Amino acid sequence: MGLKPAGELKRAGVLFALAALAFSPAPLRAELKPVEVKPIALPSGSSVTFHDVIWGEPGPEGLTVRFRFLDPDLPARVNEDGVIDALDDAQFLCEEFALERIASTGPQPNQVIVSISDRPVEFGIPDPEATQIFEAFSFDGDTCSWDMF
Repeated sequence: MGLKPAGELKRAGVLFALAALAFSPAPLRAELKPVEVKPIALPSGSSVTFHDVIWGEPGPEGLTVRFRFLDPDLPARVNEDGVIDALDDAQFLCEEFALERIASTGPQPNQVIVSISDRPVEFGIPDPEATQIFEAFSFDGDTCSWDMF
């Protein structure tokens, strides 16, 4: 076997890099179906905007899809006990936003996690300055059922 021309080696290196990127263990961030970035009115009277979807990062129940939303006013929703009661809002987002965006073919997630934060936060990186809520749901058809963490 002789030496390969430099151009051929370069192409092979680029293909290897693309293949490595394609099979990277990093979580996938993708819109499963087209999403408009506009305010979504919630049952509480607050509103959120869609931030992103993370698919491919396992959760406590196996295959999990995470829908992340932003609400800059989230800290103002803290009640006198220091709690943000957003379960109804999260269930609304699961049923009215997330479920219709999960593809009906291919592997199906076992769980949907809805999170709302007051600012963009990198997935998996703690941000003590951010206010965030997380709710987990199993789903069947058009209904999301709350899974207590």
